[in-house]
Amino acid sequence: MLATKRLKGIIGDMINQAELESAECDDILVHNGLVPSPGLPDRPEARMENIPIGARFTDMEIAAMIAADSAAGLVTCSQIMGKSIREDVGVLFAKYHATKAAIGLKTLRLSKEKGWLVPPPLVIERPQLEEVRS
Repeated sequence: MLATKRLKGIIGDMINQAELESAECDDILVHNGLVPSPGLPDRPEARMENIPIGARFTDMEIAAMIAADSAAGLVTCSQIMGKSIREDVGVLFAKYHATKAAIGLKTLRLSKEKGWLVPPPLVIERPQLEEVRS
């Protein structure tokens, strides 16, 4: 149960960060005379008892999805930092990058502790390459 609580905490951190990023980016748009896109309505609360057992994601699956999302967010932040011609926007996304990296690290540590991270098998024998003689 402790792992589920820690995983919920990580998900909460990600949601809070996403809301902060959205608000800060909207502020930049408004400050520059642009209208931000409308936000999506909040989804209703779901009760776990209402989700059929076969349709539920396991903690291991959720952790893997969070890790993939964090990795995609890091790439996106890096691209924006590299392409930005405004220093304030580059610094803002550097801050987001650091936060996403920290959340990704928390997810990685939890996945390792719980045995959810399944490394690929090691290759013991390597094929010998034949030299081409001309």
